[in-house]
Amino acid sequence: MVYQPDFAGHPQVEDAAANPLLNYLKHQPPEVLAHVAKSVSPEIKEIISHNVQGLVGVLPTDNFDVQVTTNRENLAGLLASAMMTGYFLHKMEQRMHLEETLGATSSLGSED
Repeated sequence: MVYQPDFAGHPQVEDAAANPLLNYLKHQPPEVLAHVAKSVSPEIKEIISHNVQGLVGVLPTDNFDVQVTTNRENLAGLLASAMMTGYFLHKMEQRMHLEETLGATSSLGSED
């Protein structure tokens, strides 16, 4: 077991063996994480933004001063949902580009 303070400075028990991905992410340099974040297309960022806004609930800012209060577990769930949505959309975007490339290649081959 590893005891590590959370963002508020409270001790948090973490079993690194139980969550190797979390352990891996904690040991990545900020440059690697920044590179991964920059590789996401603007379309995916927009979809995730709309998804998170839908999960949180959005009121028009010109009429309301919206403040969201939640606990740590619910925020973690929201972030996990956004991350999974981003991963799924990124993979689907890659698939779309692959199909477009293969479609262009097969149409070139059929013109011969």
